[in-house]
Amino acid sequence: MRNEPRGEFEKRGGRGPRVFAPGDLKLLLLALIAEQPCHGYDLIRRIESLFDGAYSPSPGVIYPTLTFLEESELISGTAEGGKKHYTITDAGRLFLSEQAVALDGVRMRIDVSKRSLRGHDRPPEIHEAVHNLRHALHSHNGHWSPQEIVRVAALLNRTAQAIADGTDQ
Repeated sequence: MRNEPRGEFEKRGGRGPRVFAPGDLKLLLLALIAEQPCHGYDLIRRIESLFDGAYSPSPGVIYPTLTFLEESELISGTAEGGKKHYTITDAGRLFLSEQAVALDGVRMRIDVSKRSLRGHDRPPEIHEAVHNLRHALHSHNGHWSPQEIVRVAALLNRTAQAIADGTDQ
């Protein structure tokens, strides 16, 4: 049994360091939507860009936060071809103006996190390949046949094993 305290990485179930403080993501998403209305996936890419590719939020974090902002009437979502296009509301603009100092703090914490995460960054070629993989998986839009699930899972598992082993498939 270990006597030393567990690190933040272990305490959070191995998910890695926390990037946003509570409330930061809501404020950041609101600010990004105010700058340019867009889809959820676009927001993921924009946040990834803010971190120079060193961090990419998962859809499982982004979409519930967008739902919260929409239910709070700070943004509105309009369905477009199976996706929602988000725009800020007047209430959202007012809230954002009232939170200007907090938003500056979020942007400052992003800069600090970005520098911290750079030590764990991938080369740009690998980052782009991972982005392409995410895009390919995202493009399925939940249309997974049982055969396709088996095929893609096997392909990804073989690739992961080959990377870990330092071999080609």
